[in-house]
Parts: sequence; C-alpha cells; structure tokens
Amino acid sequence: MWNHRLLYRIDWRVIPVLAALMVISLLVIATTDPASRLGHESGFFTPKVLSQMQRFGVGWAVFLLFAGFDYNKIREWAWILYLVMVLSLLGLFFVPAIQSVHRWYRIPGVGISIQPSEYAKLIVVLCLSWFLERNRSNASSLKTAFLGCIIVGIPFFLILKQPDLGTALVLCPVTLVMFYLGNLHKGVVRFFSILGFLALVLILLVFFGVFSHEQMAPIALKFMKEYQYERLNLESHHQWASLTAIGVGGITGSGWRASEFTGRGWLPYGYTDSVFPAFGEEFGLLGLSLILILFYTLVFFGFQVTVIAKDHFGRMLSAGVTVYLAMHVLINIGMMCGLLPITGVPLILISYGGSSIFVTMAALGILQSIYSRRFMF
Repeated sequence: MWNHRLLYRIDWRVIPVLAALMVISLLVIATTDPASRLGHESGFFTPKVLSQMQRFGVGWAVFLLFAGFDYNKIREWAWILYLVMVLSLLGLFFVPAIQSVHRWYRIPGVGISIQPSEYAKLIVVLCLSWFLERNRSNASSLKTAFLGCIIVGIPFFLILKQPDLGTALVLCPVTLVMFYLGNLHKGVVRFFSILGFLALVLILLVFFGVFSHEQMAPIALKFMKEYQYERLNLESHHQWASLTAIGVGGITGSGWRASEFTGRGWLPYGYTDSVFPAFGEEFGLLGLSLILILFYTLVFFGFQVTVIAKDHFGRMLSAGVTVYLAMHVLINIGMMCGLLPITGVPLILISYGGSSIFVTMAALGILQSIYSRRFMF
C-alpha cells in the first residue's frame, strides 16, 4: 500500500512553496508569541515557535506517509473514518467545554488538544468522492442528491452546534463544487447555490450596514449566538485592529519585530487567526503579495492534479481537497481585509495550531498520491 519509490514521482515544485509558507509562519509566531511580547523570550525560538516547528515536523511525516500511500486504498476506509468522525463530533457534547464551546478534546497530562472538526472536513471530502464515484451512473437522480446531502449534512450540523460557524461554512462551497463536478441533479445544485448566494448577500448587507445591525438583531438572535452575531459588525475591535495593522504596514512594512501595533498586543489572535495582518504590518504589501502568490501557486498545482487524475475518484478527491484549501485561504484573508465577518477560520500552514497543520499536510499528501499515480493503469 505504501511505496517509497512513488515519492520520486511527486510534484517537487510544491516543496519550496510549503517550506516558504512554514518559514513565514515561524516569523509571524516569533513576533506575536505572548512570551516574546512580554519580554520573557527575546530570541527567535520562543515556546510557540518551537511547538510550531515540532508540528511542522510531524506534518512533513504525515505528508510523506499519504504521498506514498495508494489513494485508492484510502477509499476502503472512507466509511469507517466517517463513522469515527461522527462519533467524535457527538462525543464533544459529553466532555467539558473549553472556552465555552465544544470543539476540542483535551488530552490530560500532555497538554494536547484535538479538534475533530478540522479532520471532519477532509473526511467529508473523502467520503463524498467515494460516493460520487460509486453512483456515477445515476448521479443525476434525486436519490443520489439526497444521500449526498445527508453525508455532508450530519457533520455540518454537528459542527454548527459546537458552535463553529466558520468551519461549518467551509463545507458549503466544497460540497457545491463536488456536486457540480460529480454531475449531481442540476436542480439541487442550482437550489443550494442560490440559497448559499442569498445567505451570503444577506450576511454582507448586515455586515456592511445596509441593513441596520441593531434592527436585525432580534431576528438573527433566534438562531445565532450573541457573540456570533456581533461578528457581523464591521466596526468590531477585531475588524478594526486587522485593518489598522495592514494599513500601518504600508508598502514595505515596519520590519521584522519592529511593529508597534501588533508588537504591543493590540491585534487579537496575532499568531492564530490574525497572522495575515500581523505579517502585513511587518512586511507590508510586498510581504502580503508574496503570501498570495504562494497560495495561488499551491491551489494552481492542486487543480493541475484534478486535470491529470487517472480516474473519477481521483478527480473528485483532488478537486474537493483543492477547493477546501482554497476556501480556507479566501475566507481567512477576506475576514482580515474587512470583506467578510470574522469566523475563526485559520490561515493554513501559517496560523499556529496542530490539527490544522496535520490535516492540511495530509490533504496535500493525498494530492501528491494522486499526482504520482497519474500514468499508472
């Protein structure tokens, strides 16, 4: 199942892109680590930098594992992984909440937390790819569309209940793209596309103040938490701080560890959700352009894999994985630039955190597994 010889066939162009993103991550975390800001650590290797480096090391091992693993064998585990995912999402509601939400399992004694919703997104893509290939001959039937919606709907509502709106919303565009490419019932795809578009327009109308934030509150609070609705306020502190940090950076930035705004801790979550504006203040528009180029290259390589995949399962899986990665980038950067409400979606490979890194590297490894087998029949 795992063949180290196939590692020679991977797309080596992706390696320097990943390495560059990881270096950017370490640079941002070294600046925004609270230990560094409080003067407890003045060197580069702060506690969170060392932790992130360890996670990157594990991430590379995960990448190589999946790159050399036959992606066709992964499909045999699809429903087992799906069942484990659903049970793990349900189990969150029977353990103590962390920061008032049910998102993580905390492993006692080692200080490690596991976030099942991060793994759920990749597992949903895997199961949906298997399902669309299996039902390829009758993909346009209403029954297939209904079952496909059930596959996505169960984890979607469990994640939404945690609550984790940002992670749940990532599943929506991924599902729509896979439904479209899988040739599901056009009426169903059209219905959910229009529904999603209208929901997005409504959210943006509230977010940009076209609809009064105060007047919409009684309606919105019937199905949203109060803190979730407060994110639909363009004038919130986090939105203001993100835009300020980017603006202060200008064209060339203030220089590494020379930021005043981020360096004083005025930018919330500078080493997790807000790494984009934190980097922007220190390296300016030029630095942010570099991040955008790197992510564009990564997504472009992903869609290249979709084009050259040898079978339907590989095409569905690579397309779903690539859109999943692209949506993380678009949503996070859109939030930090004041174009979308802030929902807590991390910037892949740059934000501090273990689960996101491991899942992202696993997803990229699967892409390479598909790529390395493009000429095998």
